[in-house]
Amino acid sequence: MATVEKMPMLQEGYDKLTQDLKRLKVERPQIVDAIEEARAHGDLSENAEYHAAKERQGQIEASIADIEDKLSRAQIIDPKDLSGDKIVFGATVTLLDEDDKPVTYQIVGQTEADAKTGRISYNSPLGRALIGRKVEDEIEVAVPAGDRYYLVSKIEFI
Repeated sequence: MATVEKMPMLQEGYDKLTQDLKRLKVERPQIVDAIEEARAHGDLSENAEYHAAKERQGQIEASIADIEDKLSRAQIIDPKDLSGDKIVFGATVTLLDEDDKPVTYQIVGQTEADAKTGRISYNSPLGRALIGRKVEDEIEVAVPAGDRYYLVSKIEFI
């Protein structure tokens, strides 16, 4: 029997997925109504409204299945419950870049990642490089713009 891979996420990410699922489930019957209405217009082969509604229905069903899968595998982690001297999922890490300029990232799940707000996925190149590291560790990360070098200066669980 295959094991189901858990999907770590923060409570905030779980709540967002739950809201998205509710919204899609509300939209689902509206799309069915739109399909019925478009079907009533006659010839389906040249009915753009019908084809657009069917395509949207497929997107909604795929999204619902994807979100339900993620929620079923969710492993909610509260960073405040964590401690230690190593970087783990949920940790907030302050790094010094090559110019000794501090940058701060929180290690989060794939669905919560947003580099603009300082949240990186544990699966990203930088996230994978950080997991298990300690303060004063040097890290080299290959990114599309070239290799980047960082020094871990602080690990927090907030």
